[in-house]
Amino acid sequence: MARFKQKNDKGTPGLNMGSMSDIIFMLLFFFMVITTMRESTLFIKINPPRGSEVTKLEKKNLVSYINIGVPMDNYAAKYGTEPRIQLNDQIADVSDIRQFVELEKNARSDQDKLLLTFAIKADGKVKMGLISDIKQELRASSALKIFYNAAKEAK
Repeated sequence: MARFKQKNDKGTPGLNMGSMSDIIFMLLFFFMVITTMRESTLFIKINPPRGSEVTKLEKKNLVSYINIGVPMDNYAAKYGTEPRIQLNDQIADVSDIRQFVELEKNARSDQDKLLLTFAIKADGKVKMGLISDIKQELRASSALKIFYNAAKEAK
């Protein structure tokens, strides 16, 4: 009869790395699902004014932003140093706002068109005349829900 030898070398077993890839892919998919991508790249500097009566927007997916400010340093050679208007990913003029409003309304469903809000996100040093011109263009294109973006005042 054959005798079986029993090994007395009982060291620690190696780690099983088979499920490590599953865990990594679960984390990857989790972060891909919860991450929101920035809709547009800002070409301008915005330091919003401070406000004491600040409220939060409920549905941010029904908001279209009109950014107003001085171009960033790396875009100053192209766009100048005067305050500019940025609509989505392009610098525009006041006369382009009507077309922007129509494009934003056409991109929404009929129910969402009624709830669409236009947020004016302006730098604190922008002249009120430019903001007033933008408001007039929004009124002319029947965009009557306007939201002014402001930072909360520190207490």
